[in-house]
Amino acid sequence: MPIGEAPDRPSTPSEIAAGSEILMTSIRTGNTEVFAVDLAFGDMRNLTRSPHSEDRYPIWSPDGSNVVFTSNRNAAQTWDLYVMDADGRKVRRLTAVADRGICYFPTWTRDLIYFGYASSDGSQAVIACVKPDGSGFHVIGPGRDPAISPDGQTIAFTQHTGKGYCLFSMKADGTAIRQFTAHENAIGAVTPAWSPDGRKLVYSDQVGTTLELFTCDADGSNQGQLTHLKQFAASAAWSPDMRHITFRLTDYDYWNYPDSKEYAYREKKADKRPVWIMEADGSHPRVVEPLHYQCALDGSRPVWKPMKDTR
Repeated sequence: MPIGEAPDRPSTPSEIAAGSEILMTSIRTGNTEVFAVDLAFGDMRNLTRSPHSEDRYPIWSPDGSNVVFTSNRNAAQTWDLYVMDADGRKVRRLTAVADRGICYFPTWTRDLIYFGYASSDGSQAVIACVKPDGSGFHVIGPGRDPAISPDGQTIAFTQHTGKGYCLFSMKADGTAIRQFTAHENAIGAVTPAWSPDGRKLVYSDQVGTTLELFTCDADGSNQGQLTHLKQFAASAAWSPDMRHITFRLTDYDYWNYPDSKEYAYREKKADKRPVWIMEADGSHPRVVEPLHYQCALDGSRPVWKPMKDTR
């Protein structure tokens, strides 16, 4: 079936491809760990195996041989970037941010890892990058939720414009900033992600009092709504063949309410923010059964392991 043509039924696990793995955070051990999950068979491998820390925001390297993630294993209230082999071995710390600083939403292309950094008091929200060996750290400029394009040339990101968040892009060096969306999203969680061919973006935007998923072309044109779930859909990711999109879904934007957020993390409700999947045109949205329960409450994307020939 040609890409983009609406299917008349949802794909079966075997059609999605046996052995397709995604990275996801789970609380099945009691704390947040990074797991590799086989979508077809439901097999789960705990990659971080760190019972005294919280590990979040995992992303594959472009060739799938490594995983970068954030963790507070060095200091309880400070979130640095770490990298490990795809089997969870050889964990290395990449950053040494200020006390109570937070690294989040890393994306990896070519020889650089781009990520968001926020200070503890919220006074600083910037986009930075570092090499996979931990060298070359530098700040690119203001922004949140960065996503680097597959060719390493363009960063899609979020910025607050006064009343809410909008989608922007800029060159990888921080120049040529362009605003893509004019609607000011007061909820946040825009979390843009590139398609593997670099031609499209998927992102969240506010519709009424909830968040839905949208797509647009790489230049911001042809914006269109994908989901109509009337909940909070965010943190989307494309499959390597661009036939499917995974995302997180919840009934409450708890991240905007500190007290509710802390309560939600302590409660660890079993199905608070499961992973969903749909066809790339937005049809047939449904929960991913192996990730229906025990997903962590953070905004980690359910990211697919890349095909070796997609680089």
